[in-house]
Amino acid sequence: MRANSDEIVHNLKYVRRYARALMGSQESGDLYVRVSLEALLAEPDLLPAGSDVKLGLFKLFHTVSNRNIEPSIETADLVDLSVEARLQALPASERQILLLTSLEGFSIADSAMILDIPLAEAEALLVDAWSTVNQQIATSILVIEDEPVIALDIASLVTDLGHRVVGVAASQTEAVAIFTRTQPGLVLADIDLGAGGSGITAVTEILRMSSVPVIFVTAYPERLLTGERPEPTYLVTKPFEPDTLKVTISQALSFTSTGHAKRVAV
Repeated sequence: MRANSDEIVHNLKYVRRYARALMGSQESGDLYVRVSLEALLAEPDLLPAGSDVKLGLFKLFHTVSNRNIEPSIETADLVDLSVEARLQALPASERQILLLTSLEGFSIADSAMILDIPLAEAEALLVDAWSTVNQQIATSILVIEDEPVIALDIASLVTDLGHRVVGVAASQTEAVAIFTRTQPGLVLADIDLGAGGSGITAVTEILRMSSVPVIFVTAYPERLLTGERPEPTYLVTKPFEPDTLKVTISQALSFTSTGHAKRVAV
């Protein structure tokens, strides 16, 4: 595995992003990634030298996530991974195929390989998944973005998806004020607001008031995927495809609507 170590480290942050978006929680997503790495350390041949490291890591994650993992003393206070809780929280195959293709950029063929299903089944799942996304109930959205052109693009995109933009904030002070006044159902936030301060600070203050789902949309994902402090559940990297943001919004709202909404840790 030593020959693949640099590639594993490079791709690990994407597996972690996918895992927490899939599970709807940083704690449970990171726990399954950790168990995946432990399995890889025990059996290095699970990711042989010369193989596609990114695809292999995602496939290993799905193999591990299908197991029943009992919470240890250290993790028991963080997340309930009993069989019943896992069955309730584990997203459907449609969500998996959507996130793999739209958020992580895998082809349908690679996604089928990761999920260990026939290509025809993967294609059918993707069609059904997009049908579900397109039928999702709309919500109100606050956009936190200091670049006017980007803010306009994001606002236009979410409006086209059927959502309502309650405000666009270019500073952390403005973001908190708009949120307090409008109480939106979702927040899309950049992390660097230039002279307007920090989107992370704004979201931290917002989450003291509400458990609203938050999606960070940033050109600097490495600032949030350090592994050194609590990180967001939903993260989209700029520049992004419209479908990527659409799927991530759908995933965040699906946990909210089914009672699995988590407060995003920042």
